[in-house]
Amino acid sequence: MLAGSSARCDMKKNAPTFLSPLSFLAKCCWWAAVFGMVLAARPGILAAPAGPAAKPNVLFICVDDLKPLLGCYGDPVAKTPNVDRLAARAVRFQAAYCNQAVCAPSRNALMTGLRPTTIGVYDLPTFFRKAVPDAVTVAQYFKQNGWRTEALGKIFHVGHGNTEDAASWSVPHWRPQVRNQYALEQNRPASAAEAAAAVDPALAPRGAATECADVPDTTYGDGLIADEAIRRLRAASENRSQPFFLAVGFLKPHLPFVAPKKYWDLYSREAFQPHPRQTPPEGAPSFAPTTWGELRNYSDIPKVGPLSPEQQRQLIHGYYAATSYMDAQLGRVLRELERLGLDPNTIVVLWGDHGWHLGDHGMWCKHTNYEEATRIPLLVAAPNIPGGKVCPALVESVDVYPTLCELAGLPVPGGLDGQSFVGALKNPASAKTKEAVFHVYPRSPRGMGPLLGRAVRTARYRLVEWKRAGAAPDTAILELYDYEADPGETRNLADSKPEIVAQLRGIVARQPEAKPQLATPANTPKKKKAGKA
Repeated sequence: MLAGSSARCDMKKNAPTFLSPLSFLAKCCWWAAVFGMVLAARPGILAAPAGPAAKPNVLFICVDDLKPLLGCYGDPVAKTPNVDRLAARAVRFQAAYCNQAVCAPSRNALMTGLRPTTIGVYDLPTFFRKAVPDAVTVAQYFKQNGWRTEALGKIFHVGHGNTEDAASWSVPHWRPQVRNQYALEQNRPASAAEAAAAVDPALAPRGAATECADVPDTTYGDGLIADEAIRRLRAASENRSQPFFLAVGFLKPHLPFVAPKKYWDLYSREAFQPHPRQTPPEGAPSFAPTTWGELRNYSDIPKVGPLSPEQQRQLIHGYYAATSYMDAQLGRVLRELERLGLDPNTIVVLWGDHGWHLGDHGMWCKHTNYEEATRIPLLVAAPNIPGGKVCPALVESVDVYPTLCELAGLPVPGGLDGQSFVGALKNPASAKTKEAVFHVYPRSPRGMGPLLGRAVRTARYRLVEWKRAGAAPDTAILELYDYEADPGETRNLADSKPEIVAQLRGIVARQPEAKPQLATPANTPKKKKAGKA
């Protein structure tokens, strides 16, 4: 009896305890809380694999006729606080060059990653897809890979018979609806009918070259472009599941130099003086300089001859005022990007399509192979790239396309002329990009036919080789400039430095031969009919 009773008591003592459902749930919650605290203290324990990084957005700022006359590039006069603020978080390229110093070919090179010599388009009227119909632009490539691509203002050159590229954009391109470039009636063209009837739109009569009017920023196109860019950023912020590629093309400081009065008032006219050199480089071919026909079309500019010192100061003042006006609109867009919290995951590129002669060598406008026309500002800010750095390495417009691809984690398409400079972004002080960059400008001297001035720019020299496309090398007319010994391009050294000429021509020879200009009805002179004078 006693033994049996003892055994039964031991069985009860060791039997499992059964909890009620509520007690069991409470116990589970207590252990879950303890386990959660352990995981919080030791996040590596049983951590789930990180998801793929969000695709970066792209804010692509293209500025018309902007040269590096900016505070961040060392200009002591320029009032450009917003470009300078962007430079403080970007990498600034000191030796960036366009591929041709005129709007359409330069922008074609940026967007396709192909140089004008590869495309065969050197003029304003020819749509690039007539020459390279299967080209995939950088915006088109991002669109194919899931980005929403949008364009505002001037990205491709539109006009003179040229058109926008619908294949590049997810939605139709947007441009500001401004009835006239001028706020003041007295500055407008004398005859709109005469302008409309001009055979060549590039030579149509225009209004004044400058305007200083006490008007709001939205009187002119860039203020409206900034408004629209802000609206698009806000819309993108509401749909963060899809990355955006927003191309914003500001119009100033392109002629005419119009800007609200407050931007003119930032400067004293006395701060501007005509350039000390008013003649072309000694020994340069007579056809190499520009005759600045674009500026001479304006109503208050003489058709022939030099400008007076006061006219030069007025134009230089206007260029700086228009640049500061554009800078203010850029600042509005960048501040909205930051306010919306989009900037940490957005690549920002600021690119000028080419430089501009402001009276140096007696020249105005672009349209040359010289330094003032071909050197451009280029700033790139990107996630995980330290900002406020300066890179001296050579880069060119065609390099932007593959660089954006690499920054966005996309494979770089084959067949591009450019190469990525992400290595220079990560290590700007010592990274090397390429031994030379290339650009071109066409001329048609009387009695010589169409010539192409193919230029190679190294860290020290620029060689320009003028000849017909496909012609023998020994037919070329040459220019050579040494920017270490002669930074002002005062003398053509081609005859005195044959060893340097040979070295640089070897670099040019390794490039594919330049294609001639694609012939189209827009750029082919009409043949006279028999019997007609």
